[in-house]
Amino acid sequence: MIDTRLLPATPEGVAEAARILAGGGLVALPTETVYGLAGDARNDRAVARIFEAKGRPQFNPLIVHVPDLEAARRYARFDAEALRLAETFWPGPLTLVLPLEGEPVSPLVSAGLPTVAIRVPAHPLAQRLMRAFGGPLAAPSANPSGRVSPTRPEHVLEGLAGRIEAVLDGGACEVGVESTIVAPGDPPLLLRPGGLPVEALEDCIGEPLITGGSSERPSAPGQLSSHYAPDAPVRLGATEAAPDETWIGFGRTGGPLNLSPGGDLVEAAANLFHLLRQADRLGRPIAVAPVPERGLGRAINDRLRRAASPRP
Repeated sequence: MIDTRLLPATPEGVAEAARILAGGGLVALPTETVYGLAGDARNDRAVARIFEAKGRPQFNPLIVHVPDLEAARRYARFDAEALRLAETFWPGPLTLVLPLEGEPVSPLVSAGLPTVAIRVPAHPLAQRLMRAFGGPLAAPSANPSGRVSPTRPEHVLEGLAGRIEAVLDGGACEVGVESTIVAPGDPPLLLRPGGLPVEALEDCIGEPLITGGSSERPSAPGQLSSHYAPDAPVRLGATEAAPDETWIGFGRTGGPLNLSPGGDLVEAAANLFHLLRQADRLGRPIAVAPVPERGLGRAINDRLRRAASPRP
């Protein structure tokens, strides 16, 4: 078993995390969305260890994280639409699925597809680590595959302690749900709703996004039908809880566990995975109040539907 260390957000902590990555090790790093489990995207063994640590099926591709658009263009081909999206929303919670081109990454990253999912995270600690490391990082969420995503360092340790070398402590993640994934093209495809509202993307490109992707053969992360799941069964759209249920509310609907008492979807997204974990620890079925299907509500409801789906 590996002795997993919690590294501080200091120059020394970042330097040690970069050293671990350069040696083929794995480090959980904070992003503005959730904590990612990072390994050198060019190193087959490091990428294979990501799949092993998470118990993730190898047909499910990973996201490559880089510090800026210039670095992203070393690994992927950008057309005019992709450039417009990148220049508008990077750094930030947007992942683009683009044709592989240029410098190689491990074929395990793309699950054998001719495309790569790539993004530029905005979190300052992630930026410092990427620049200290000096290469692309493959980084899916830092949790066992299919389980609730981590938004705090203690969440990572709950699921991956003993399987990875270190966690870089950046505190709680600000956005709280994973990045929005888009494949530019004709038509442009929404592969996963996330921390960047779809409405903002559609305003940028001037046309609606078409929902795409497949749970049987994912073209991007987060497309499996059962995902983000606690141990307890989850019931959605609950306007009240049964006596044996733990109720997660929203707005004026619900009890003491509430995504946002004021009905703020940004606050609800930031609290979603943490409250699912809190409710799960109580050992009862979980009932979740309705959340509006607009803005970040689309990403919240996507995660909740997958959390409530039966496991394969």
